[in-house]
Amino acid sequence: MTEQYFGTRPTLEAVAARAGVSRATASRVVNGGTGVRPPLVDKVRQAVEELGYVPNPAARSLVTRRTGAVAVIVAEPETRFFSDPFFSQQIRGISKELSAHDVQLALLLVEGPDDYGRISRYLTGGHVDGALAFSLHDDDPLPAITRGAGMLTVFGGRPGFPAAVPYVDADNRGGAREAVRHLLSLGRRGIAHIAGPLDQTASTDRLAGYRDMLPEADPALVAEGAFTTASGARAMSELLARRPELDAVFAANDLMASGALRVLREHGRRVPEDVALVGFDDMVSIAEAADPPLTTVRQEIEEMGRLMARLLLRGLDQGVAGPGAPSSVITPTTLVRRASA
Repeated sequence: MTEQYFGTRPTLEAVAARAGVSRATASRVVNGGTGVRPPLVDKVRQAVEELGYVPNPAARSLVTRRTGAVAVIVAEPETRFFSDPFFSQQIRGISKELSAHDVQLALLLVEGPDDYGRISRYLTGGHVDGALAFSLHDDDPLPAITRGAGMLTVFGGRPGFPAAVPYVDADNRGGAREAVRHLLSLGRRGIAHIAGPLDQTASTDRLAGYRDMLPEADPALVAEGAFTTASGARAMSELLARRPELDAVFAANDLMASGALRVLREHGRRVPEDVALVGFDDMVSIAEAADPPLTTVRQEIEEMGRLMARLLLRGLDQGVAGPGAPSSVITPTTLVRRASA
C-alpha cells in the first residue's frame, strides 16, 4: 500500500532505503540513467510507487542537464495566432508528442520587434532544452537568435535562409500544381491565384507551383494576400477589377479562399458555375462549412507538428546540433474535391 506523507515529501534517500540500494543507484533509475541491473530497477520503481516519490525538478536537471521543457516560437501576433486554425492544429500535434515524452511546452508569440530581445533572453536563460519555430518571414531574426543561444531548433516550414537546419514542411509546390491541374481539367483557362505573404516560403512555393502549370499566366491574375479571410476578400476584389473574365481561382489557404468566396457571391458570380475555387490546407472547419463546400489541397498539419517535436526530441536525445542535426521532412499533400471546383 502506498504510504501517505503529510507535511514532508519522500526523499531520494527514502527511496534508496526502501529499495535496498545506494542513493546513486536510485538516482540513476529515477533520472533515466543506464547501467543498473533490471532487478534493481524494478525494486527502485516499486519503492517510488509505494512512497509516492516525485523527483525534484531542479535536482533532476542537475543530473540530466535537461529542463524537460521546449520553447514553441510562433513569429505571429496574438490576433493572427488565435484566429487561424492552422496554428491550433500544429500546436495540438506538437503538444501531443511532447506530452507523450513528459516534456512541457512553453509558447512564445512575436507581437513586434521588441519581443525578440525577450525571446533571446529566455532561450539563453536555461529555461528550455530546444526550440520549435514556425511562420517565419524572410527577415526574421529568430534563426540567428537560436543559433546564438546554441539551441537545437526544428523549423516549421522550409526556411528562407541558406543554412542547413532541420525543418518539417508540406509539399507546397506539388500541392499547388495539383490544384491548378484540377482547374485545368475542368476546362478553366482564366485561372487567378491569391498568394500568401511573399516573404514566407510556403507562399512563394505555392506561387511557383501555380506558375509551373501556367508559365504564360498574366501577372495581373496574381494578387497577394496575408493568409487571412479579409486579405482574401481584398485580393479577390482586386482580381475581379483587373480581370473580370476570370473563371477560376486558386487561393493559397482556406481562409483566403473563404474571403474570396464571399466577394464572388457579392459580385453575382456563381461558384463553381461561373468561377471555380480551390483552397489550400483542408481546414475542415472552414472547408466543409463553406457554401459550397471548398475543394482544397490537404496538408497533414497536426502530423507536421508531431514530426517537428519528434525530430527535436530525437536530436536532444542524441545530443546533436548543427550539421549533425536530424534530417528534414517533406510531407505529401492531396487534393480533396468538394463542390467549389
